Amino acid sequence: MAIASVNPATGETLETFEALDAAGIEQRLARADATFQTYRTTSFAYRAERLRRAADLLDEDREAVARTMTEEMGKPLAAARAEAAKCAKAMRWYAENAEALLADEHPAPADVADSGAARAYVRYRPIGVVLAVMPWNFPFWQVVRFAAPALMAGNVGLLKHASNVPRTAVALEELFRRAGFPEGCFQTLLIGSGAVEGIVRDRRVAAVTLTGSEPAGRAVAAAAADEVKKAVLELGGSDPFVVLPSADLDAAVATAVRARVQNNGQSCIAAKRFIVHTDVYRPFTEAFTAAMRALTVGDPMDEATEVGPLASSQGRDDIEELVEDARAHGAGVECGGRRPEGRDGGWFYEPTVLTGITPAMRIHLEETFGPVATVYEVADLDEAVALANDTPFGLSSSVWTTDPAEQERFVRDVQAGGVFFNGMTASHPALPFGGVKRSGFGRELGDHGIREFCNVTTVWVA
Repeated sequence: MAIASVNPATGETLETFEALDAAGIEQRLARADATFQTYRTTSFAYRAERLRRAADLLDEDREAVARTMTEEMGKPLAAARAEAAKCAKAMRWYAENAEALLADEHPAPADVADSGAARAYVRYRPIGVVLAVMPWNFPFWQVVRFAAPALMAGNVGLLKHASNVPRTAVALEELFRRAGFPEGCFQTLLIGSGAVEGIVRDRRVAAVTLTGSEPAGRAVAAAAADEVKKAVLELGGSDPFVVLPSADLDAAVATAVRARVQNNGQSCIAAKRFIVHTDVYRPFTEAFTAAMRALTVGDPMDEATEVGPLASSQGRDDIEELVEDARAHGAGVECGGRRPEGRDGGWFYEPTVLTGITPAMRIHLEETFGPVATVYEVADLDEAVALANDTPFGLSSSVWTTDPAEQERFVRDVQAGGVFFNGMTASHPALPFGGVKRSGFGRELGDHGIREFCNVTTVWVA
């Protein structure tokens, strides 16, 4: 089976790759297992030196890396450059902090004595080969935020990347090799989804992390559970963006646009449902619609482009179906709602704002992975909280209010892995990232992320 790199702005096939056969997969599994036996004994300084080198190489290659991402999945070139820079930043953060994050932990002396020990402590040890099943939407960042902590912890990685970004997958393996990591520390597996379960079940694979769709997460988690292996899942979201009367409306509108169309609207933590208090509903919606309508849609290689194509024809079809279903059930289309004129050959869709959303519409509960926003009007704080939670997902949220009591209410009651006040949800190396409900379980990034794939070992000395 061939794996293809296709430019979503033109529909042109750029390059094809032959998928690994069983022998190729076995070779890489054996290499990863053998490498781990020695790599796990290396020092933090040894690992950090190589991770810093990878960051330096990524900075040097930023333009080429950015162009590869843009050609394969369509994000605007400026956003691709920013993604590469963010990856280098995360590498340096873990190179600098991993040793402290994984330092031995010492219980209180009284508790040690009460346990009957002369000495007791906790040590974080690597667990082995970790399989990462990663998506196409942030093709470098999603991988690096797994790989940087995993490698610094002493684990080794196998990457099954999305099949529409094979060039990026190959570039990632090459980056870590050039940085001086031992052969087998980080390997790309060019395989189809059908080969994933067998790798999860292989005795040499200790754990799996997946970012992707809910069906993919269910399948991988089921296989991991059946083999009694650790899994971390991030399965998307339908994040609320709540605007209350005390909000700075100009800032809220400007941020709402960025939060909805970042990465052409294809982001798990993009704001998708805009929940606006009735006192500010009209001015917010009018300004938000005008700003969405004014966005420049076009060639993602053009520096002036703000919204590029969807990553696949199927992705655009899915968005069209959701919008048409909403329209058929009475939703108002304030702007957009169609393919832009003069963009034949690419998978473009206009920035769209929908109002009058009801539970009868699919878009009320399904994730919109494209530049389509739904705007709701609510009468009070209670209704805002209830609507924010009226979703199967629970990844993050953005709430616009300067009232401390309202902020505390959302921290207490919103069902999400993050609450961002008066700003846009974003990931950062120092902050844990992940969700609840059908958004998955486990955390990436921060100290929580690096400890997910460690053996938390209790050491007790009589």
